[in-house]
Amino acid sequence: MGMIQEFREFAVKGNVIDLAVGVIIGGAFGKIVGSLVDDVIMPIVGSLFGSLDFSNLYLPLAKVPAGTESTLAAMKAAGVPTLAYGNFISVSINFLILAFIIFVMVKQINRLKRAEPPAAAPATPEDILLLREIRDNLRK
Repeated sequence: MGMIQEFREFAVKGNVIDLAVGVIIGGAFGKIVGSLVDDVIMPIVGSLFGSLDFSNLYLPLAKVPAGTESTLAAMKAAGVPTLAYGNFISVSINFLILAFIIFVMVKQINRLKRAEPPAAAPATPEDILLLREIRDNLRK
């Protein structure tokens, strides 16, 4: 019974719950960034540089059967081993955008933290003030 109680205490600690919330929000944020890259940024990049479709970039690692269409899906359907580096490029771009967005967010949070005025120094107690006055008078 003691182990169950310890586990319950561990599972409902604030840090564990905060971590769970962070993971859930991070997953949703990842989907938002994925949509931003796939639906907004890549079409713009594609229109600037021609129709770039990273998802269809690959290198066949074996002989391609005659008559096989030269798309990644067709290669996989034909059983041709492929090095599909296009998806890696897309995931890397997603990561860079996500890292940049997080960098900007952290930078803004740190800027807001620095903008808070420093706390005023506590007032010097009366007895310390009297002792300083006595010290200063003795020096004269």
